[in-house]
Amino acid sequence: MAKKDITKKPADAECDSECASCKTASTCSSAKKGQAGLPPKADIDVKHVIMVLSGKGGVGKSTVSVNLAYALSAHGKKVGLLDLDMHGPNVPKMLGIEDHKLAVMGNRIEPVHVTGMLSVMSMAFLLPDTSTPIIWRGPMKMAAIQQFLGEVNWGSLDYLVVDLPPGTGDEALTIAQLAPNVRGAVIVTTPQDVATLDARKSAKFIEKLGLPVIGVIENMSGMLCPHCGQEIDLFGKGGGKKIAEELKVPFLGAIPLDIEMRKAGDEGRPFIIRRGDSATWKSVDRVMEELIRVTEG
Repeated sequence: MAKKDITKKPADAECDSECASCKTASTCSSAKKGQAGLPPKADIDVKHVIMVLSGKGGVGKSTVSVNLAYALSAHGKKVGLLDLDMHGPNVPKMLGIEDHKLAVMGNRIEPVHVTGMLSVMSMAFLLPDTSTPIIWRGPMKMAAIQQFLGEVNWGSLDYLVVDLPPGTGDEALTIAQLAPNVRGAVIVTTPQDVATLDARKSAKFIEKLGLPVIGVIENMSGMLCPHCGQEIDLFGKGGGKKIAEELKVPFLGAIPLDIEMRKAGDEGRPFIIRRGDSATWKSVDRVMEELIRVTEG
C-alpha cells in the first residue's frame, strides 16, 4: 500500500482534517482556528517572526541568535528574543542575565528587558538553578511555548527572533503553527560537509512547513589567529554559500571563528557591543543588515 503524503494541504482530497498533526496547517487557508485541536495563533503585535535553525548542535546557533538580536536592537529595531532550547537554554548566560527571575504584571509575564529595545524570554528564568534538567515530552513543550508566545508581555515588536534547538522537532513545528507573521527561517551552519548536510535537512523541513528560508549563515568560517591576525580555514570555508546557491536561497554572510566571541559569550556581554573595529564585528553587522534587507525588502 502506498504511503500517504502527510505534506498535502487540507484542501486536498486526501485531507483527514487532523490539523494539529499536519505540518502545513500553519500556512493552509482551510485550517481554521481551533479546528481539530489546532490552537489559534498567539496574539502578539510583531511584524516579523524569524526562526533560527541548525541541523545539528555545536554550530553556534545561539551565539548567532544573541548577536543578531542585539545588533537589530542597536539599529533601532524593537526586538524580542525567545530562547526555545528547553533542554539547554544558554541565551540568558550569553546576555549576562541568567540570575534574573520573571515578574507577573496582572495576568501577563514580563520578559527580561536587556535594553529598552531588547527583551528576552527563556526557560532558564523558571529553573531553580542552572543545573536543573527539563525532562519533558512534546505536549509539555507545546504548552510552554503557547505561554511564552501568548502570555508574555512582549509589547509591540519589529522582530521576534526565535532560537530553536538543533534538529527538526516539536519546537519548530509549534512555532510555525502558533506564532503570527512567521517570516521564515535562518539556517546556521559551519562550513564542513557534516554540518552542511544537516543544514540541507533543515531547509527541506522549512520547505515542507510552507515557509521560506530567509537565508543561510556560515558560522566559524575561518579562524582569526589571536597572535598574527591571519585567517585559518579550521573547518573549511564556503560550505554555507554553496548550499545557499544549491537551494536558491540568500546567503546572508559568513562569521569567522573568533576567540573574542567565545569570551563574550562566557562573560555575558554580547560580542556585537564590545568591539566595532574587528573583522568579526563587521561580519556580524553585515549579516544583520543583509537579514533586514531580505526580510523587509
